[in-house]
Parts: sequence; C-alpha cells; structure tokens
Amino acid sequence: MHAMQYELTLPAGYDMGLIRDRVARRGHLLDDWDGLGLKAYLIRERGLLGSRVDQYAPFYLWNTVHGMNAFLWGGGFQGVSDDFGRPSVRQWTGLAYEEGGGSHPRFAVRRRQPVPDGGPLADAAADAVDEARRLAVEDGAVLAAAAVDTSRWELVHFSLWERWDHDTPQADGEVFEVLHLSAPGRDRLPRGRRW
Repeated sequence: MHAMQYELTLPAGYDMGLIRDRVARRGHLLDDWDGLGLKAYLIRERGLLGSRVDQYAPFYLWNTVHGMNAFLWGGGFQGVSDDFGRPSVRQWTGLAYEEGGGSHPRFAVRRRQPVPDGGPLADAAADAVDEARRLAVEDGAVLAAAAVDTSRWELVHFSLWERWDHDTPQADGEVFEVLHLSAPGRDRLPRGRRW
C-alpha cells in the first residue's frame, strides 16, 4: 500500500462551489482505476471545521505502484496540472490499514507527525499500527491507515468518518469534508501491519 496526497491551497474567498462542481463532474472517473485502493476527494473551507484555508486535498491509498504511476504519468493527474498548476505530490509507504464499522464517509482526519528521534524505529512503526487499529474501532469510523515518508521521517495517520463531533473528536488532526470516495480496490487493500 502506498499513500499519496497533494494540496491545492486556494486564494482567500475562492468559490469552493467550483471545487464541489468539479468533483461532482469528474469524481467518477477514478471509480474503476486499476491499482487504486481508494481516493477520498477532500476539501477544507476557511472558518469551517477549524480550517484557516480554502483547500482541495485529495488523499489516495494505492494497491499498486503501477496504478499510481499510471495516474501520475498516464493522464489522470494531468487535469489537475492543467487547471491548477503542478502541485507537489507527497507519498508515504504504508504501515497499516484497518476497516472500521462505518459505511458512508463524510469527514476525513489527517495527522502528520515526525518519527520520534532516539528510539527504535520499530517502536514508532508499531505505535502507528496501534493507532490505526484504535481509530478503526471507534464509533463512526469507516477506515484508518498509517504510513511513513522516510525521506522526511514523517508519519501520516489518515481516517474516514461517518460523522464528526467537534466536542469529542475521535482522532487528532486536520479535518476535511469528503465530497466523493472512489474505491475500486478498497477490498484489496491489505489489512493490518505491512511488514
């Protein structure tokens, strides 16, 4: 499993209805993309859910590098580059994936954090796996994943939720609204620890 995300931070006052319309028109195009586990079409709007920015920030979990490369180099990503310029694309190697009991994601939470210095790397990875398991069993959780970027020694925790309670959040991190979920290979994403 490979995780991937790019963020398009939009100008203040940007009409987020344009992004909603874009996803409504184009989101289905990845509903059967070979090698894709899932793509969550995510947005944040200034002043909502604690966001200070207007942003379009899709998050991907890939089953295959071939599928990811076909998207990046074979045309899928070209539409984003044509319309918004070429954003930096972050990639992480999967550490864990767990399914939750929820079915229809409306919110996503992403938390990035440095891999702690000084301790065994295996302990940091095991903690990330445990966090994915913990999140997946929370009420309303649809799924949870953990991955690492070893070029930056950064962990990312990603989870999808049916609902979001501001008073008792189930996960720490930045909260996004899910506009659409393309999940052609979600059932093939390997469960549990990935090493």
